[in-house]
Amino acid sequence: MPRQYINAVYYPNWRVYKDLPPSALQVKCITHIYYAFVGVTESGKIKLNDEWADLGIDVDGVNGCIAAVAQIKRDNPGIKTIATFGGGEGSGPFPALAASSRARSTFAAQARNFVDTHGFDGVDIDWEQPANDAQGRDYLALMHALRDALPAPRYVLATALPCGQWALRHIPLAHLAPLIDYLNLMSYDFSGPWTPAAGHQAQLRAPPPLPPSDPQQQQSPSGQAGVSYLIAHGVHPSKVALGIPAYARCFAGARGPGDAYSAATEVDYRDLAADAVDGLARVDEEAGAACYVDENDGGGGNNMGFVSLDTPETVRLKARYARANRLAGLFYWQGVGDVDTPGRSLVAAGWQELRAPYSD
Repeated sequence: MPRQYINAVYYPNWRVYKDLPPSALQVKCITHIYYAFVGVTESGKIKLNDEWADLGIDVDGVNGCIAAVAQIKRDNPGIKTIATFGGGEGSGPFPALAASSRARSTFAAQARNFVDTHGFDGVDIDWEQPANDAQGRDYLALMHALRDALPAPRYVLATALPCGQWALRHIPLAHLAPLIDYLNLMSYDFSGPWTPAAGHQAQLRAPPPLPPSDPQQQQSPSGQAGVSYLIAHGVHPSKVALGIPAYARCFAGARGPGDAYSAATEVDYRDLAADAVDGLARVDEEAGAACYVDENDGGGGNNMGFVSLDTPETVRLKARYARANRLAGLFYWQGVGDVDTPGRSLVAAGWQELRAPYSD
């Protein structure tokens, strides 16, 4: 029987306010939906970050995005739905929560009740990120508590972690691996307004080094480097999902990696001009990255400059890498940042390549 790879998407609840409800996801091309984000408190109690978006707003014929995701699952029973806790702006309570045995127990029990109540298949922890070895040990204790409350195979337990060794080195990966079903490796955001020079934001393989903004950061981060580190430290490849950004990183004033820039911005893939992506984007197959230079300022002097992005071609490259290395598959942040246009969709490109009829 052919191996089934995952092709997962994150759905952030705030996108409902941009007329992008859960029904905007390409449900025929995905295996898992991660619902982002559910909040936590330091005492371990669950707190909805936006109760109106989660439970109240009229969306897709139901009340709230959580119910809309549950409806997708009912209509597509092959899709797994997972509640994601934390996030980049919601990770503040995790250090205190994870350090307390009582708070861990409270959270684990409430997480089990939450997924059962709302029809989710499991939990994803997006703690960005344990900052030292002590927090790494507390993180592991938290994952133990969750797995005890959410036994496999009935429930999925996943976690999202940064790609850099500067973060991964604090986590007891070999002890984490048996607890989880998936480790979503955030193999993107390698460059941005926090780096001193423009660069590829989601390269599969390392390009020439860029000056590091943090002395602990690798000079040339890459998805491959992150995967290799995980495997070398005890995580089985079949649990690692490679992340794809469904957005571009734009560096005004720059024309290529290593250039200085005046501003760095983020643009949804769906909002990029199709003629620019299709006509200008060039793929560096060695790096597994794509880019183009936007010089069309419309007379306003505000072109996007060097644009780093993923395209269907780079997604296919990454899907082939995932298959060749027997990874779990791919995931996308975020699913509704994509387009559903045939031939241009990132999610569809990954789906098709992960299911292509060649032997693994």
